[in-house]
Amino acid sequence: MISTLLSRLSRGTDGAPAPRLAYGADYNPEQWPREVWEEDVRLMREAGVNIVSVGIFSWARVQPAADVWDFGWLDDVMDLLHANGVGVDLATATASPPPWLTTAHPEILPVTDRGETLWPGARQHWRPTSPVFREHALRLVRELAARYAGHPALVAWHVSNELGCHNVYDYSDDAARAFRDWLRGRYATLDALNHAWGTAFWSQRYSDWEQILPPRLAASHPNPTQQLDFKRFSSDALKDHLRAEREILRELTPDIPVTTNFMVMPGIKGMNYADWAAEVDFVANDHYVVPGPRDRDELSFSANLTSGIAGGRPWFLMEHSTSAVNWQPVNLAKEPGELARDSLTHVAHGADAVCFFQWRQSAAGAEKYHSAMVPHTGADSDLFRAVTALGDTLRTLAPVAGSEREPAEVGILFDWESWWASEQDSHPTSLLDYHREALDWYSALLSLGIRADVVPTGADLGRHRVVIAPVLHLVTAELAKELTRYTEQGGHLVTTYFSGVVDENDHVWLGGYPGALRDLLGIRIEEFGPLPDGRTVEVEGVGSGALWTDRITVTAPGTEVLAHYGTGAQAGRPAVTRRATGGGSAAYVSTRLGADGLAALLPRLLEPAGVGSDLPAEVRGRVEATVRRGPGGRFLFLVNRTDETVAVPGLTGQVLTGGTGDEGAVVLAPRGVAVLRTTTG
Repeated sequence: MISTLLSRLSRGTDGAPAPRLAYGADYNPEQWPREVWEEDVRLMREAGVNIVSVGIFSWARVQPAADVWDFGWLDDVMDLLHANGVGVDLATATASPPPWLTTAHPEILPVTDRGETLWPGARQHWRPTSPVFREHALRLVRELAARYAGHPALVAWHVSNELGCHNVYDYSDDAARAFRDWLRGRYATLDALNHAWGTAFWSQRYSDWEQILPPRLAASHPNPTQQLDFKRFSSDALKDHLRAEREILRELTPDIPVTTNFMVMPGIKGMNYADWAAEVDFVANDHYVVPGPRDRDELSFSANLTSGIAGGRPWFLMEHSTSAVNWQPVNLAKEPGELARDSLTHVAHGADAVCFFQWRQSAAGAEKYHSAMVPHTGADSDLFRAVTALGDTLRTLAPVAGSEREPAEVGILFDWESWWASEQDSHPTSLLDYHREALDWYSALLSLGIRADVVPTGADLGRHRVVIAPVLHLVTAELAKELTRYTEQGGHLVTTYFSGVVDENDHVWLGGYPGALRDLLGIRIEEFGPLPDGRTVEVEGVGSGALWTDRITVTAPGTEVLAHYGTGAQAGRPAVTRRATGGGSAAYVSTRLGADGLAALLPRLLEPAGVGSDLPAEVRGRVEATVRRGPGGRFLFLVNRTDETVAVPGLTGQVLTGGTGDEGAVVLAPRGVAVLRTTTG
């Protein structure tokens, strides 16, 4: 648990653990001469830093040759940090193998689906299934754990770094052997595999396990279930590596919590983090804002989903940026106030630690233009002053530490396997974007001032009065029963186009769409109606639909049509339906309405559940409200989503951070954040 880490970072005047939010960064002292280190720790104290991640890319420094070890410099760093009250999240350093290893064993290098080798020169140039890499990596982990097991600076272990960021899909012979072993575990027999993969199609039936390969470059569309299983396998292969390192750490340092940094952010979908969460002692995440019209929404969405992965418990923001990054086409600096707003939005959604990449901005290397807590300019800079101010704010918010997310009335279901399966090739449209559709619903709720939790499949749906399941494409028989049970017990389900279509083997549920959800929704669809890029249709009373339409026939009594198509091939036919069932309902939205269209529709969808906004009408959409709850109280976070001052009237409680105005209104500066504490009652 992250509470174990936090308890090691600070003590009260009586020596007992005191609540405290963690604050820090990746620290790479090996990039700097020793005379800089003393300056670093002085500035860390000034900024309020109490934790740093060390050694992430230090394999070549710690082990300069196969049988040579150099721990002296790391000993000094650990001692120096401890002497200055800074805890260490020590990395296992396995993220980037050193040149001596890849030269001696080029067979550890990843291979693309085209058979091209990914050579050294960057990072993560290793195969997750390479037994040679595993042997050398675990030897390094054992040496580190044995050496620092009793060091007082050590507060957590950091397995590798951003597992799968660049090497999630490897198509090498090692991967082929491991894939076959994984398939034997999943299917047991070739007959079962052949059925699951539908190998009667295109003469693909396998008669020997050795015939099976990863979905390498093929003449046409590779077998879709083979592709889906390879995605599952690839996530599991990295998870297995995480476990292998973790087990050594637990053996040698059983009292030190172990984590690895997830990457819950756009464009990263190869790792099923909901499945990985049980493998770590606390969830940690890296997140970077991609500038755009909905970048605030996406940051909140990703932080919210990270909380969902963590089961609503506190988690660790391992990396984000103080300002510009280095890897976007145009790398924009953050506006004044954005550094704190970005950080505190993560705290609002459950982060008990706020850390950046990195402490001191590099003078050389691929990330030298990536911002840091101490920029190239040095401490005499607006950026470092903002860093120090954030440290002060986090000290003020110490009572928040340890509190959990208070469940919202609305839950948005996020399913990795539906994400993978819905975006595969040879589908009705290649324009479908699972993450975008989920974000559309979240943005619409934000604009209405309605709190929502983003939760993975498997979460307790009964905690929410409304569950929205966008593009829930892959639905097992068990999940269909769970959703039916949810509605019969009074829950209100909302789902969308291309949902319920296939089972866990990517086989279509026959009898008409939406397949496994057809009876629950009380509708039947014979044929999909995807739209060409740029074409829209009118949905009466809601706005314009894009991407998709369905020819819906209502099949069950009690199914009402909430909106019809006004134009297009389905003009006059249902576009949005809702069926009452048990004490709840099940609604279906058959086109992409976008955030604005969904904001117009949502009041009707939420009405049966009696869900609305707790925010005053004049600030809805301008302010995001999030709630954490724990022994220290109930904490209401108010995040100003605008570049203007916003006053929020009618609130009561102790203002921990933020200002007050006339008649007690809470005043949010442009891009500002306020936190109010009330008793939990």
